[in-house]
Order: sequence, then C-alpha cells, then structure tokens
Amino acid sequence: MTEQEIEDLLSAPSEADIAAFAKFEGDLIVLGAGGKMGPTLVRRARNAADASGSKLRIYAVARSGPVGVDRVEHIPADLLDRKQVLELPDAANVVYMAGRKFGSTGNEPLTWAVNAIAPAFVAERYRDSRIVAFSTGNVYPFVPVDSGGATESTTPAPIGDYAQSALARERVFEYYSAQYRTPMVLLRLNYAAEARYGVLVDIASKVLSRSPVSLEMGYVNIIWQGDANSACLRSLLLCSTPPLVLNLTGAERLSVRRLAEDFGRRFGIEPVFEGVESPNALLSNSSRFRELLGSGHKPLGELMDLVAEWLTSGGRTLGKPTHFETRSGTF
Repeated sequence: MTEQEIEDLLSAPSEADIAAFAKFEGDLIVLGAGGKMGPTLVRRARNAADASGSKLRIYAVARSGPVGVDRVEHIPADLLDRKQVLELPDAANVVYMAGRKFGSTGNEPLTWAVNAIAPAFVAERYRDSRIVAFSTGNVYPFVPVDSGGATESTTPAPIGDYAQSALARERVFEYYSAQYRTPMVLLRLNYAAEARYGVLVDIASKVLSRSPVSLEMGYVNIIWQGDANSACLRSLLLCSTPPLVLNLTGAERLSVRRLAEDFGRRFGIEPVFEGVESPNALLSNSSRFRELLGSGHKPLGELMDLVAEWLTSGGRTLGKPTHFETRSGTF
C-alpha cells in the first residue's frame, strides 16, 4: 500500500456522506485544516460534494498555508488574529478543528489562548452559521474500566492545562451559541487512528522496536479517522441550540495488553510490558453517536492489519505519538 492509497481510503466518501451533502445549503469552511485530520476531511468533503452534485464552495483555512487538496479554496490565516478571522469568507457550514495539545507543558498561556480565545473570535464571526467543533474526551475524569465509559452527561473533570483549556473551548462555544442562537455540535474525540498515526501505531511501533509498552492506561477507545471525518461532516445536519455534545469514538473498550499481544503475533515478536493496568482509564461511551450517525465503522481487525502492513513495509509515520498512556495531564 502507498501513502496515496491511505489518503484515498481516508478521503473516500460514504453513501451517507454523499446524501448529507445533497442536503447542505451554503458553503463549507474548515478552520484549522492543516492538522493530522484536516486535509483528509477537506478532501472527503470535496469528494462527497462532487458526488452529490452540490456546487458548494469549500474553504480550507490553515495558518501554515495550503493543505494540498484540489478544488478547494485555501486561505492562510491565524485564528488568534481577530482581524484575520473577521476577513474570512461567509459560509453557512463551519467545521472548527483548531487546537493545541502537544507542547502545552511549558507554554500553557499559548495553549489557553489557542483553545479558548480563538473559538471566541470564530463563534462571533460565524454566529449566523452552524458550527461543528472538535473537542476531546480528555475533558472527562478517569472512569472505572468496567463502567462502559463516560457519557455525555458525565460531569467533566479535566486533568492538566490541555484538558482544562479544551473544556474552556467548549464553554466559549456554548456561550456564543446561547448569545446568538447559533446551532452547534461539540465532538469529544478519542482517539482517531490511521496507518501513520494514532494509538495503534504507538503500540505497534513499541512492539516492533521491542520497547516496553506501558500498561498504566490499560484500556482505550479508538475510531478509524475516516469514520471520524465522516461523522464530523454529517453532524452538521445535527447542529442545535444548546449545542449537541457527542462522544466520537468506537464502540469497543480495547485492552492495551491485548492490542500489543495481537500485534506481537502479527510481527512474530513477544511484546515487552511495563507497569500494571490501573482500575480506571480515559474511556468514553459512544452510544449516542452511533444511534444518531450509525454504527457501520471499520472493524478493529482491518485497522490492525493496515497498521501492521504499513509499519513492516517501512511506511512513514507522522512522528506524533498520541501519549495516550499519560495520566498526569501533561503533554
């Protein structure tokens, strides 16, 4: 498999995506489109729009410049610059992907600014649009591993500056939704996975290199990034006031030990472990998401096969570990 084929997999619209774009009115703008998920989400949107016959314009806004997607209008902009935000084009549909996690420790003020001030500028600028904004499952407390995971009604209890500022981002969007009656969806994601990045890559890479796999965060949730992209785009049709909150993740509670052992069998390597499983973990219950947006997601075995094939063939990774095993809230 080539990297282009991975991009094609992540960007291929489902029938549900195409049907959703046939219903959209107005243009689409994706803010923070230069991150790990942004380019494939934008490309999926363009492909779905084309397949549906929609003529909507798609704007991809990234501070770093063009995100490498054809038939999309690229706009370089810093979302912390209110003047630049106010100059962005009108769009009835807004996807907000901007955020700061890694590097937060030691530069906490910037993390809070990116995660709490930029959303205020955007929510004011697009108060007459509908907005889907990414958040994170890190806003939840650790829950018992046999609890079924935190639900959207679980009281947030974020640990550390990143998670606290992510909750601030949610609160800012909620405030502007109430002020202007702006319909919104807040997506609490954990964790998106693909062949070059994610929890599966982190674990498989440790097994391949015969490095210890930490068991302190003994259980995780994941979702194929293509499924996460699809859910994000289709959730534009679910925007409401007050904002609808959805846990965006897979249905399964996955054992880190078991994942490492399964990769070990694929590689013919006995995994090395360190630590023991804690009685609680960062886990989310995705029942509401699956009820509203469907449960037809890529099976875990296929994801693991894809990751294993990619890594053993020497495929490039994004070099951005998720640090899923971190329990201190420092990133």
